[in-house]
Amino acid sequence: MSERIHVVAAVVQDAGGRILVARRPEHVHLGGLWEFPGGKLEPGEERLAGLRRELREELGIEIGSARPLIAVPHRYPDQDVLLDVWKLRAWRGEVHGREGQRLRWVTPAELAELALPAADGPVLTALSLPSLYLVTPEPDAAGFVDTLETCLAAGVRLVQLRARVTSRDRLEPIVAQCLAACARHGARLLLNADPAVALALGAHGVHLSGAALRLARKRDWPGGLLTGASCHDEDELRRAEDRGVDFVVVGPVLPTRTHPDAKPLGWDRFAGLVAATRLPAFALGGLGPADRPTAWAAGSQGIAAISAIWYAQDPAAVVATGRED
Repeated sequence: MSERIHVVAAVVQDAGGRILVARRPEHVHLGGLWEFPGGKLEPGEERLAGLRRELREELGIEIGSARPLIAVPHRYPDQDVLLDVWKLRAWRGEVHGREGQRLRWVTPAELAELALPAADGPVLTALSLPSLYLVTPEPDAAGFVDTLETCLAAGVRLVQLRARVTSRDRLEPIVAQCLAACARHGARLLLNADPAVALALGAHGVHLSGAALRLARKRDWPGGLLTGASCHDEDELRRAEDRGVDFVVVGPVLPTRTHPDAKPLGWDRFAGLVAATRLPAFALGGLGPADRPTAWAAGSQGIAAISAIWYAQDPAAVVATGRED
């Protein structure tokens, strides 16, 4: 097997949220496809230093600050690649194709329609996901929807409604109220339940527990449902990839009150698991929004949390900690 090629690339966005892409020359590997600007790391080169060099050489810009977004291992028929994508938070200079390459600024919707290398699929998913994933308790307490509304107002934009023990009859009106709250804030609601139930109730997606993931066949639920899955080890991560889910939640990373008997992974183990998967991965277990920088450094999409957000006295202040902007 050939040696893996480590490629660093950047998501460069303008003030309007458009994303910069470059067209690969026809005569090179994957010629004619559009890609995020970047290139191969040199031997012994540090990742961010390599990205700085590539963007300076290709685009004439200097990185002000950047953080890891996702690293995607991918095997093409003729090459084994690690696509290491970073999200630029600040940059200086005027973008221009210093190597004669064609450049385009595209909206996220336009980006999804471009001909991109196969390794870029998970990158598009990562770009569509926020850095926080709120997991609710079972909807069995008064004021449940009000608490959700408070969390959404604080900035949460992706929610997993845990409803594994709630009856379908009782669940239906709750989901309707939660979807209405999410609509008011531009958020998406995933249901931790059977995919058929999530679809029937109009949820934006479904979240599969470890047990549900084991029972699922390869993407035997509608493709329009955003799909997450809970994973704890390599086998479950491989199963999630095989089943065709969009992202995973990996944990517990640290000790947690909700699962006191679960052995925590720790950040090093978590990073090793994430490095082996193509899927965007949220870190879960004893964590809160302030842990996002640590999670990003470990290769994570961000943080999934229950108590740190749901039971916070001031969700807006909690959600603001560790955010990019």
